[in-house]
Amino acid sequence: MRGSSPAQERFFGPAERLIYRACGINPGAQMNWKAYAGALLAFNLAGLAALLGLELLQGRLPLNPAGRGPVEFWLALNTAVSFVTNTNWQAYSGETAMSLLTQMLGLGVQNFLSAATGVAVMAAMARGLSPRGGVLGNFWADLTRVTVRVLLPLSLAAAFFLVWQGVPQTFSAGARAATLEGAAQTIPLGPVASQEAIKQLGTNGGGFYGANSAHPLENPTPLSNFAELLLILLLPGACVFAYGELAGGRSHARLLFRVMLVLWALSLAAALWAEYGSGAPMEGKETRFGVTNSVLWAVSTTAASNGSVNAMHSSLSPAAGGLALFNMMLGEVVFGGAGSGMYGLALFALLTVFLCGLMVGRTPEYLGKKVERREMQMVITGILAPGAAILIGAAITCALPSALASLSAKGPHGFTELLYAWTSAAANNGSAFAGLNADTAFYNIGLALAMAIGRFAVIIPCLAIAGSMAAKRPSPPSAGTLPLDTPTFGALLAGVVLIVGGLTFFPALALGPVAEQILMLKGVAF
Repeated sequence: MRGSSPAQERFFGPAERLIYRACGINPGAQMNWKAYAGALLAFNLAGLAALLGLELLQGRLPLNPAGRGPVEFWLALNTAVSFVTNTNWQAYSGETAMSLLTQMLGLGVQNFLSAATGVAVMAAMARGLSPRGGVLGNFWADLTRVTVRVLLPLSLAAAFFLVWQGVPQTFSAGARAATLEGAAQTIPLGPVASQEAIKQLGTNGGGFYGANSAHPLENPTPLSNFAELLLILLLPGACVFAYGELAGGRSHARLLFRVMLVLWALSLAAALWAEYGSGAPMEGKETRFGVTNSVLWAVSTTAASNGSVNAMHSSLSPAAGGLALFNMMLGEVVFGGAGSGMYGLALFALLTVFLCGLMVGRTPEYLGKKVERREMQMVITGILAPGAAILIGAAITCALPSALASLSAKGPHGFTELLYAWTSAAANNGSAFAGLNADTAFYNIGLALAMAIGRFAVIIPCLAIAGSMAAKRPSPPSAGTLPLDTPTFGALLAGVVLIVGGLTFFPALALGPVAEQILMLKGVAF
């Protein structure tokens, strides 16, 4: 995205130039933030329409060996919004609802494009904040480069690795097999490895099978489990360093990475303590992976906005399940999604320098540029919009008996089920707590709206901030300038992230996992 090497140009340049010519794109044309946002929204709207049409027409299209019919409209709309927003919330089982064409051309393609969109926004924001810059770049060029140079090569390598581990990659409808009792059954097959690779790499999370990465054909071995877990964290971590390179703050980026790593490690340690403290039950967990790997995955997937699961989160102890929930409530900034985790954390970094500026009575600065009222209005919008969607959605659900009928449990655990669903949607995570029947008109429409708010009500403020900051001249550092690469700033940033999350969601958490943990310790079950 900045200063490509000659080797990259020789290898990837021809493919990129072919795409530019075919689409009529001038990759050197710079965009202001409104043009960048307009192109992004138009592209995502087109992807939404294409995926929705594919779902509704799949019964008439090829590569449908199992004869899948059209997807019901509200479920199709929910799925389309889910994959366009990089959420991949699934209120269906892929192997029984989607044709192979829909899985590949619809869901698989959006796995690439939604991830590339997030990285493009991160790049544009970094350029706007950079003291060197003044430009945001070109959305079409950013999207193309991320897809061609990063997502496609890494996904291809990961897919070959997964095929080696036993993940299917075929156009066959299924394989006939017999159970130990002698009963015949059909095992659904399809192009699983290719979707699994980009699902993890792009922090998408939507599985080919309903059981997701707990299914032995999506995640067959301990080695595949480790590789997929590594893919989940790979791009979110790399985007932090790319942000530092583009924004001209390498030491600041290294500090941001350490903050993410510390918060992730604290969550993992607390979740393991909670799970083993409750007896480490194996219910809902795969014997292939055990308790530790299940908890490690649960913490990582909810921290990284991935949403895939290799165990059912409803089976975790209340405290461990509550920590997975809280990871998402923090705004998916530890490590967050591909690109989205970094631009989300940048909002918290701006809020931190603003609060510190208030403490010492100085105009706050970030990467050498002053942070003023307009930027803070956008920061607050981007931070609070997903939380508002979560809490309002959960409140409406509690007020509707028809919505509560979808719960499989009562009391605090049932409340956690519905709170988890709204959090997973608005945080663009997509993981499911399990136990909630979300395939109803209410949840399909409501969660789709929450997903759109959680995605675009953060992206638009980030681009607006980038545009505003790009127009400013850098200020020379002074004795009152807050260093952005010190442990003090890291501690302040981590504190702001935790305090904002805690103040926003503690009452809701107290009614769900906290109350359930207390009742469990007292021997009360629901």
